[in-house]
Amino acid sequence: MDQIVGGVGAAAEVPKGFVTLDVLSVQHYTDRLFSFTTQRPAGFRFRSGEFAMIGLMIDGKPLMRAYSIASPNWEELLEFYSIKVPDGPLTSKLQNIQTGDQILIRPKPVGTLVFDALLPGKRLFLLSTGTGIAPFASVIRDPEVYEKFDQVHLLHSCRDVAELQYGEDLVGSVHSHEYLGDLAAGKLYHHPSATRETYKNTGRIDDWIKDGRFAQMCGGDLTPNTDRVMICGSMAMLETLKGICEEHGFLEGSNSNPGQFVIEKAFAG
Repeated sequence: MDQIVGGVGAAAEVPKGFVTLDVLSVQHYTDRLFSFTTQRPAGFRFRSGEFAMIGLMIDGKPLMRAYSIASPNWEELLEFYSIKVPDGPLTSKLQNIQTGDQILIRPKPVGTLVFDALLPGKRLFLLSTGTGIAPFASVIRDPEVYEKFDQVHLLHSCRDVAELQYGEDLVGSVHSHEYLGDLAAGKLYHHPSATRETYKNTGRIDDWIKDGRFAQMCGGDLTPNTDRVMICGSMAMLETLKGICEEHGFLEGSNSNPGQFVIEKAFAG
């Protein structure tokens, strides 16, 4: 029988280099998506857009996956947004966590979806599919993003309309926030899209760019002189949009060598 930290395996010894966190809340959006919040370890610092290794103790061993930190870097708790994979080694169990359970974290956040990896620009485009919106949930709640860019466009595509709810709630919370609301006013734009259901926006992000809808919706086509791009989603989506960025003359950036677009390759499973 699997042993889960916070459940029957609560007394299991935590390996060196890991920290246990109490689960504070869990919200299920669909039968495929859920979010949860946990304690934030003392002294745990991260840059908006970074990810951490989190997981569970299963049969006395840590089972870890990379998860983007969805909470803003000023928040006192940590938030994560996850898929539910029925036969996934971790997510098949993680989806059953409840308030009061515990998860593991390796408190060394890393990642390339950070401001440090981008050159200065005027428009920031956050291109995401599914749970790829998670790092951008942190980015758009960081006051620094509105200091660095004149416009911030969050594009989020999902298969079904119900899967867009997390993003809708997220952007709504930014605009209604007593402090962030003023910073984001006139700067933060949300462009959700469903790919398999009728919705106000339909189709994939790459199709929008190719057929001109992107330029019409965002006030102009992608240009490396003024625009910066962050991309997070499936491997196929990353490869497609990376290719489109390169076709438009964008150069990929990193922490050590900032550029005009960045992608994230860490996935949960």
